[in-house]
Amino acid sequence: MSTIEKPEIKRSSLSTAKRIVIKVGSSLLTDLELGLNRGRITDYSSQIVELLDDDREVVLVSSGAIAEGCVRLGWSERPEEIAKLQAAAAVGQMGLTQAYETALGQMDRKSAIVMLTHEDIADRQRYLNAKSTLVELMSLGVIPVINENDSVATEEIRFGDNDTLAAMVSSLIEADLLVLLTDVDGLFESDPKLGAAGELIDSAFAADAQLDNLPSKSKNAMGRGGMVSKIKAARIAAAGGAHTIIASGRAKDSIRNILHGQQVGTLLAATTDPLTARKRWIANQVHFKGVLVLDNGAVLKLRSQGSSLLSVGVKSVEGNFLRGDIVKCVDDKGTLVAQGVINYSSDDARTIKGVVSERFSDVLGYLGEEELVHRDNLIVAPN
Repeated sequence: MSTIEKPEIKRSSLSTAKRIVIKVGSSLLTDLELGLNRGRITDYSSQIVELLDDDREVVLVSSGAIAEGCVRLGWSERPEEIAKLQAAAAVGQMGLTQAYETALGQMDRKSAIVMLTHEDIADRQRYLNAKSTLVELMSLGVIPVINENDSVATEEIRFGDNDTLAAMVSSLIEADLLVLLTDVDGLFESDPKLGAAGELIDSAFAADAQLDNLPSKSKNAMGRGGMVSKIKAARIAAAGGAHTIIASGRAKDSIRNILHGQQVGTLLAATTDPLTARKRWIANQVHFKGVLVLDNGAVLKLRSQGSSLLSVGVKSVEGNFLRGDIVKCVDDKGTLVAQGVINYSSDDARTIKGVVSERFSDVLGYLGEEELVHRDNLIVAPN
């Protein structure tokens, strides 16, 4: 596989990652006879708490609910029937939640269980609500523990594996790094679980098509994902600007070593950072749900200072839109000034136009974001 292009990114740069999604596979957390490996959960929790103490933000995506449920129900392997999978998830989630709460509580850290389905990501309003919840939890120093809501998901809407879920959460919260912990050391030229010896791939671009030729398709009896799903996940994360590390969760101090920039696992690199990826997406939008007409002061601040758009600088609101839609901002002559993702619906935007943010709670009845469009979600048009 010598034709795989190696990115120039240095592992040491991972030590500066501020927002991190860590996914732990079911094979690391469950035993076919004993159920959850609480010792390993405590070990991972300890390493995550260290990251929080270092002023990082961490979201944990944890498999294990279905596997734990299977053990509690006396099943030796993962069933195929969706009803049985949902039942196992409902039973096992109780133990998984308790295990993390106990481990993190002993370290004076709070955790929150967040259950997601594909619909929560696909629906724009639920997407924004999920993002707001996760960002707020992280700001409070709480560790969100995410799992797919297998107890209510159906065959048509489920993510299919927690690798995909973790990647989508990475894009959702605009993470810098996605860490996929599994039961092998990373990507190999041939699959070591199939008995073939091959060289560990240190790094590659996530988008490299040659990764599709790797024979790394094995998976265990209690899990859904193999290396194919991890490559797919890395590409989803890379589209949002996040690098991905695929590494063994059985190795000592795996999380700690990754975030210290050591040569651990396989690095699948993104070609852009999260902010640039979002800005590029906004810039490429050509269909707008609404128009904000700005006063001269707001136009000047956007063009000269690169500031956020505040409602006090809006003269009028046109169109019907929802929070999270793309709107364009124009001056009083109709010239395009900027375009971006708006934080309020058209009805609310009309209510607060010309109003200072300190009065939002008085006129709206609730306190949302103080910016109508945040500068990170705003592209200013050239003069």
